[in-house]
Amino acid sequence: MMKMMKFMRVFALALLFAAVFAGTARAGWDPADEDRAKDAVEYFKKNVPSLDRFFERAYGFAVFADVYKGGFMILGGGHGNGFVYEQNKLVGHSTITQLNVGPQLGGQSFSEIIFFKGQEDLDNFKKGNYELNAQVTAIIVSAGMATNTDFSNGVAVFVLPKAGVMAEATVGGQKFSYRPY
Repeated sequence: MMKMMKFMRVFALALLFAAVFAGTARAGWDPADEDRAKDAVEYFKKNVPSLDRFFERAYGFAVFADVYKGGFMILGGGHGNGFVYEQNKLVGHSTITQLNVGPQLGGQSFSEIIFFKGQEDLDNFKKGNYELNAQVTAIIVSAGMATNTDFSNGVAVFVLPKAGVMAEATVGGQKFSYRPY
């Protein structure tokens, strides 16, 4: 049992280390970012047209085209890079880091978008200490699916699975960072 606990601690530290140092160093604005951001938005608009009303009504949104997640035994995590829009104008970068605890095995990739109802909701996200936890529900959407959900506490979160297989019964959270242009 002690060996298992030691293994879990080492694994958790390795995940945290990887999450901290996984991001690439940036010297500033990269012109290709605008293209990647536009592609991420277009991916959601093309694959989930029922989200149009959120694109029209939301004050802003954060979009993550590719988030990669994996888990083994009782620990797992994920990471992805994204872009933040304010009133349909690209204003910054964001990262998403996940940590999950509970039985799990596998890996997957997905896209995620978070819509912010008002300026205050987006400003809270931009402070850089924004988290979503087990109490916030992300709606898993598929192509052509109609969404009849609305904002909850100023946010609406949608996840579009891309690839992979993962079985899990976990509790965890997502932590976000924000860096303006």
